[in-house]
Amino acid sequence: MPTLILVRHGRSTANTAGVLAGRTPNVALDERGAAQAAALPGRLAGIPLAVAVTSPLQRCRETLAPLLDARPGLRLAPDERISECDYGDWTGRKLAELADEPLMEAVQQHPTAAAFPGGEAMREMQDRAVAAVRDWNARVEESDGAEATYLMCSHGDIIKSLVADALGMHLDLFQRISVEPCSVTVIRYTRLRPYLVRLGDTGDLASLVPREDGDGSGSERDAAIGGGAGAA
Repeated sequence: MPTLILVRHGRSTANTAGVLAGRTPNVALDERGAAQAAALPGRLAGIPLAVAVTSPLQRCRETLAPLLDARPGLRLAPDERISECDYGDWTGRKLAELADEPLMEAVQQHPTAAAFPGGEAMREMQDRAVAAVRDWNARVEESDGAEATYLMCSHGDIIKSLVADALGMHLDLFQRISVEPCSVTVIRYTRLRPYLVRLGDTGDLASLVPREDGDGSGSERDAAIGGGAGAA
């Protein structure tokens, strides 16, 4: 089955303002976020991508714009299922004031019981994101083969919920995971189970480039006994 590269969007104006943007339209990358996006093509250089799937929200599209410019043949596929969580009435509010909401304790400690007023439940968010990945795994394998790699650009809570699913971790524990803006998380799916290759990586990704001899860490299809030799 394919390898999935998950990219969180670059830092946005809402991130720096301390606002829960949710699905608010026209939330753009800030100056640092634009620089993070500009560095993404170099970080992913040499890694073949079958398709780039994206949340339809502006900050994700802006994050992928430099990559698409660098790879004019790369297909972009928007998918609502990996859009930001629908925070409902919380959308657009300051995170500092939300900290005092009684629901926040459930969001942090028991997210399977958390449903945002006027929005969706966190378990519904995870269900749709996982369904999207299963669907795209099948599509990419059919079109490009089991060794293919593809990319998804999405949001922090979405990526954390996908990591939790890949690790067999209960959603109630997913707040223990952290993914920074424009970080890269890699999940390799196999016939028996997925495994996590990178989590929230903001640095060099050279070890993910497939080697010509097929003997590199970028091409392994299972966990190496003893931990493996890493990048050359």
